[in-house]
Amino acid sequence: MAQGSGERTEKATAKKRRDVRKKGDVHKSTDLCSAIMLFIMFLTLKVGFEGFFRSLKGISASMLSDRLIAEKAANVTTATLMSYYKDILLTVLPIVLPVMGIAMVAGILVHVVQTGPLFVTEKLKPDFKRLNPIEGFKRLFSARTLVELVKSIIKVVILAYIIYTYTRVAFREFTGFMYSNVWTAFAKALSTSFTMGIMIGLALIVFGALDVLYQWWKFEKDIRMTKQEVKEENKQLEGDPQIKGKIRQKQRRMSAQRMMKRIPEATVVVTNPEHFAVALRYRENQDRAPVVIAKGQDYLAQRIKKIAAEHGVAIVENKPVARALYWTCDIDDEIPAELYQAIADILIYVYKTIGKKI
Repeated sequence: MAQGSGERTEKATAKKRRDVRKKGDVHKSTDLCSAIMLFIMFLTLKVGFEGFFRSLKGISASMLSDRLIAEKAANVTTATLMSYYKDILLTVLPIVLPVMGIAMVAGILVHVVQTGPLFVTEKLKPDFKRLNPIEGFKRLFSARTLVELVKSIIKVVILAYIIYTYTRVAFREFTGFMYSNVWTAFAKALSTSFTMGIMIGLALIVFGALDVLYQWWKFEKDIRMTKQEVKEENKQLEGDPQIKGKIRQKQRRMSAQRMMKRIPEATVVVTNPEHFAVALRYRENQDRAPVVIAKGQDYLAQRIKKIAAEHGVAIVENKPVARALYWTCDIDDEIPAELYQAIADILIYVYKTIGKKI
């Protein structure tokens, strides 16, 4: 059976791709962005672990010591609490911000690599369709929601497996921390957590790479076009064929009118005699060779002959020459060299027999 006109079976055209991109619709995987940000953040913490750990010890010693807490507790007011929290924040931010900044830059780069440079405001416009409870219910039980649910379950399984694997291996070591120095135990637990975070990030990056392929496939499917849409777009880009035909017809008619006005300038009209007519002009010391100023076939040939007769232009019948001129020359072209002799004979005939001056 023939496919219905409403089925989206055609690949999106370049114009359709530009249009959807202007609206901010591109294929990208947010899962990949999140996974790389997570991986970079934990990798940065692991690489700079010693400096990060020293900073934590410094904060603990200076801001969370028993003596300092006792002093603050003795004079608890809203102002002192705000000042205390402010000091802690200003101390922690220089440690945390570089790590978060590196992760954020990595996420932005991954986003740009997937979509290319893109800044649109279309997505910021309010869409009141989203407030429609019926549409919301449809989205809740749509195929897209089901896919996102499956993806979330897969991510939870990945997280659970990696966490279980690492905690099972480190469990015995963790139980011995009760006999160790607090900072030694904390450093080991923190290092293990960072390593586990790196492995989770790597696993999610693999999952995100697969999601990129899925998002690309889904995007290509969503922007497919119907045959009718492709036709309509071609009409917009190239013009309606009927309108273009009328324009060409009008252009041909105007060209023919201009051509007919030049026939009185002709020296001779060479005819077939019924099907072809070619008007030639030759002016001594002006034209290097005879020039075709009008030509026509069938009805147009008869009009050329009629106008030529009305203006006293010589009409000479020569079937092979008329055909050769018609098929090899355009308007305002000089005749080809291989026809020089034949045309010279015709011009001599016109001069001697008809008495037309060349």
